[in-house]
Amino acid sequence: MGSWRWSSSASAINPFYCPCPCHVPLSLNNFSFSTPSLSSSKISTGIKSRLQLQYYNNNNNVKNRKRFIGFDAAKNIIVKCTTNTELEEQQEEEEQVVAPLDENSEGIAQLVWEWAVLISPFFFWGTAMVAMKEVIPKYGPFFVSAFRTIPAGFLLVAFAASRARPFPSGLTAWLSISLFALVDAACFQGFLAEGLQRTSAGLGSVIIDSQPLTVAILASLLFGESIGIVGAAGLVLGVIGLLLLEVSALSFDSTSFSLWGSGESWMLLAAQSMAIGTVMVRWVSKYSDPIMATGWHLVIGGLPLVAFSIFNHDPAVTGSLKEFTAYDVLALLYTSIFGSAVSYGVYFYSATKGHL
Repeated sequence: MGSWRWSSSASAINPFYCPCPCHVPLSLNNFSFSTPSLSSSKISTGIKSRLQLQYYNNNNNVKNRKRFIGFDAAKNIIVKCTTNTELEEQQEEEEQVVAPLDENSEGIAQLVWEWAVLISPFFFWGTAMVAMKEVIPKYGPFFVSAFRTIPAGFLLVAFAASRARPFPSGLTAWLSISLFALVDAACFQGFLAEGLQRTSAGLGSVIIDSQPLTVAILASLLFGESIGIVGAAGLVLGVIGLLLLEVSALSFDSTSFSLWGSGESWMLLAAQSMAIGTVMVRWVSKYSDPIMATGWHLVIGGLPLVAFSIFNHDPAVTGSLKEFTAYDVLALLYTSIFGSAVSYGVYFYSATKGHL
């Protein structure tokens, strides 16, 4: 155990002389210095100490002066020094305060990212309709639909293969993907192409993106998912809004009533096709990887659209293209990459996880 070593010259000159870093007793070891508090009590103690020392010096009281200097120096060490243990406790308290803030920030960022990913397909579908509206008159509705599905499907299949996702295998897997392709790819894209020729892209995208209303109802009936009071009220408001859009768009004349003459009706059919496809994807994903199945369903569903494009004599098939521009190519690529590959991949992968 160490012992005190006082420097007689230094301690005699400076009564507040701190002997660190000299040998100190074990009980006072591992001290670290901090700024002394300036409270009134400690200031008064310091003044009293100086006056008492001055009294001893004036009266030549050597014995008391030495004893006082030693005591006062040791007291200063105790008052001014803080142990490493106390510093560690203070740091732990600060970390405990900062850690929840970091966790909350990460949690909020994660929540925002999840909602952005969930909403992104609807943004891409809406903007893809604007691009399709511009190129359909030049290339033909079914050719644009086929171009939107088949290249996008191969992109998704290549992406899934690069991530070592398994290819579909077995009759049940391919049969489920084929039915999924017929309902969600062929019917949806065909109805969409017909509707876009008869309505605006903005109104059409609103009607198409209403398909979550049908999904919520089907998921409640088939999978027992709870909608809740607020959700049910939202569904009622959504249905009322769709009815207002549809009634204002229906065409009436004195001799006939045309339901299929309005593009909005075709858009509503497209929305229902996609809603059924969204519910089907859970069944399909039992036999195949969801991303791989999504890619192949776009490829298979695009084949009937190619046939319809040939029978319909679309300009892109007959070779009578007019005013071919780089903008048209970019619009077609956007509808295929973002309007199908990215949006379908994100949407149907999300549909296999959590609440439909």
